[in-house]
Amino acid sequence: FHVSLFWTDLVEWFVLHYLVRFWFFMIQTKILQKATKRIRTMATIKSIVSPSLLSCDLANMAADAEQMLSYGADWLHMDIMDGHFVPNISFGPPVISCLRKNNKDAFLDCHLMVSEPMKWVEPMRKAGASLFTFHIESIMPEGGPQELIKEIKNAGMKVGVSIKPGTPVDSILQFADQLDLILVMTVEPGFSGQKFMEDVMPKVKSLREKYPSMDIQVDGGLSPKTVDTATKAGANVIVAASAIFGSDDRLEVIKALRNSIEKNI
Repeated sequence: FHVSLFWTDLVEWFVLHYLVRFWFFMIQTKILQKATKRIRTMATIKSIVSPSLLSCDLANMAADAEQMLSYGADWLHMDIMDGHFVPNISFGPPVISCLRKNNKDAFLDCHLMVSEPMKWVEPMRKAGASLFTFHIESIMPEGGPQELIKEIKNAGMKVGVSIKPGTPVDSILQFADQLDLILVMTVEPGFSGQKFMEDVMPKVKSLREKYPSMDIQVDGGLSPKTVDTATKAGANVIVAASAIFGSDDRLEVIKALRNSIEKNI
């Protein structure tokens, strides 16, 4: 009887011992997997600050653009509005062309808030756009978004798609793997100076989980006070307008935005 108890206790001890070891192994494996995923993500995506020239001194746009680049901005964000998709009218291809002549190496991040983006592909190519981001809510050509993406790429530009705050992420998943960038609007498009909409951050988080190496851009109400919310959700491309151009220390604002990306991505 005592011998039987001894063997029972011994077996239980071995089972418990190896269960504990297995539990620790699984924890270590999960930690390692998370660390590896983070390292891979950090290696494939960059921290990008893209000041929006919509809020610059329009009479001195070239000078403000040069200043942004000298302060370490990665891209120059250009808001193209046609007065139909959004009420305002802003820049068009002639402005992009003039800016390109003065900034030959700048990456011109063009966000097209226009009703029929297909009609803008060739003019934007000629003007010198680097990235052509269209709204999924706009009128698509025959063949749908995939045809528009194909035309933009054939024109030699990178391609992005933008979704308004009320547009579900599911609307772009079918062709997301063909994109270079996804822009999640954190305000309603069309006006600068609006309040940051934190309730769209689940979209950013969902996209980052689905596409670890995708450039995910946020635009609207971004400032040193709100940027952490966006970067913690997974945004690595930050557009800021009035927060930069309305500041007495534009350089420090750009640094703060970049620090947030590098800290949280």
